[in-house]
Amino acid sequence: MPFYFLTHQKIHDPEGYQKYLDEVDEVFDNYNGEYLVVDENPVVVEGKWPFTKTVIIKFDSKQEFEEWYYSEDYQRILKYRLAAADGDAILLEGLE
Repeated sequence: MPFYFLTHQKIHDPEGYQKYLDEVDEVFDNYNGEYLVVDENPVVVEGKWPFTKTVIIKFDSKQEFEEWYYSEDYQRILKYRLAAADGDAILLEGLE
């Protein structure tokens, strides 16, 4: 069953966020995820949208997500994103 990692970010420190971007793909390439959306200009159809970036990543299983997200390598760089942006992140269970 697929799982989807969804995060919305409001970047307040572009230089700090760049530290995260400089390493995230190299770390991500070691895991079995697939970027589905990386959008910095979404069209707001309803409500208010205070975010400047949205990312959706697909994993084939919850275990694959956990192997990536909780890995030592990802946790090492995650601190840059958390310090440079405010946002939310959720894990969604997909349909079979």
